Amino acid sequence: MTEAIKTKYETVIGLEVHAEMKTDSKMFCGCAVVDSTSAPPNTTVCPVCSGMPGTLPVVNRKAVEFGMKVALALGCTINQTSIFARKNYFYPDMPKGYQISQYELPLAEHGQIVINTPRGEETIRVTRVHLEEDAGKLTHIENNGVSHSLVDLNRAGVPLLEIVSEPDIRSVEGARAYGEALRQIVRYLDVNSGDMEKGVIRFEANISIRPTGSEEFGTRVEVKNLNSFRTMERAIEFETERQARVLQAGGSIDQETLGWNEANSSTYSMRSKEDAHDYRYFPEPDLPPLVVDQAWIDVVRASLPELPRARYLRFKEEYQLTDYAASVLTADRATADYFEAVLEHVPTSVSPKIVSNWVTGELFALINQAGTGIEVIKVQPEALAGLVRSVAEGQINPNTGKTVLGEMFTSGRGAEEIVAARGLKQVSDTDFIARIVKDALDENPEEVALYQAGKESVANWLFGQVMRKAKGKANPQVVRAELEKQLTKL
Repeated sequence: MTEAIKTKYETVIGLEVHAEMKTDSKMFCGCAVVDSTSAPPNTTVCPVCSGMPGTLPVVNRKAVEFGMKVALALGCTINQTSIFARKNYFYPDMPKGYQISQYELPLAEHGQIVINTPRGEETIRVTRVHLEEDAGKLTHIENNGVSHSLVDLNRAGVPLLEIVSEPDIRSVEGARAYGEALRQIVRYLDVNSGDMEKGVIRFEANISIRPTGSEEFGTRVEVKNLNSFRTMERAIEFETERQARVLQAGGSIDQETLGWNEANSSTYSMRSKEDAHDYRYFPEPDLPPLVVDQAWIDVVRASLPELPRARYLRFKEEYQLTDYAASVLTADRATADYFEAVLEHVPTSVSPKIVSNWVTGELFALINQAGTGIEVIKVQPEALAGLVRSVAEGQINPNTGKTVLGEMFTSGRGAEEIVAARGLKQVSDTDFIARIVKDALDENPEEVALYQAGKESVANWLFGQVMRKAKGKANPQVVRAELEKQLTKL
């Protein structure tokens, strides 16, 4: 985006987020929820989710509970009575010709998310959180020059939670931060895996621009089905520039629904933007109002874990961690839990910053290299605590500790066992260290002479020679002290 456009126009963004919920069964029937990217097509389908006449939907209680969890985590007010409605529109993968959703009276309203952006801390209001069902999935193929579209209804009827923001976002960075924060929340609550590659969480961006300083909203467009943060950023940047060019040329923006062409890095028109009346909403006649009493709301509220932002702020204050370390450690619940479990097993003399460095440094490097997750690694928190304690107490040096951690990661064995089996225990015996320091100085008279002539950096080289003679087992602090002592006496 050019600086001229950034200066002249302000981007106004609202996001609609659709998150599939991790229930065992679908929203209105007993069919199992399966991975739509790998399961054989059309294997979890029944008359209800395939839209057969005469069938009756039944609301999934767990989906309602998951929806309330997210709504409460966002600070929303739960409506004790909400209404399901029919949203009428034709699409080939919508078997009934309508979608059961919520419109006039949703599950919850009026929440917010606090995000960090280059502009500082910003609060994005959440308009509504409502329940609905997902559509099926189309696969487009070409055979002998003839195009075909295949319909898979495994995903039809899967519980969806739609979270709609107010148009409070003013930048690409803000849109990404909001999306990441929302994804983090649903993963902390374990109601959605956050796996964007599988389409279980999808973004739709409502984008408009207006002259900088203006309070009047411009005409918005909606870009559908953005399945990665990078794609969302590129779509917003493209639309901002496209709309600016249209307005600068004296044209006007049409309200429409757009798709994103990844190959061309551009949007394309799908249809003119529908308003609510185009969907002909009316209350779903086969479902009574959804009633949730205060007792159920209280139970769900009590089940909420410490939420990501609260944990991030606590890590900074309680453990005196940097903004980066607190952010990385609280990025997902499993990592934050692991870090605090390690802290429970290290002595109070070991600072949380040291533990943080081991987790975000060496351990993360091994996890990334293995392509796995912290929740399944062989290094249990107590085992890592034992390794950190061994280094802190001088039983092994930090470099040896890294080697030991690598073996722990592969074998699952404890640090003490590995150190004992490989004879890696650090030597702090002053008499032994004094002897090898003397031997190193005797063997390198030229370097000693350079040191005496004022080239003090040679001391680091001599330190390396001593550590080599000790095969890395000598206590570095004791070696440095003895080396300085002997060099001073020469």
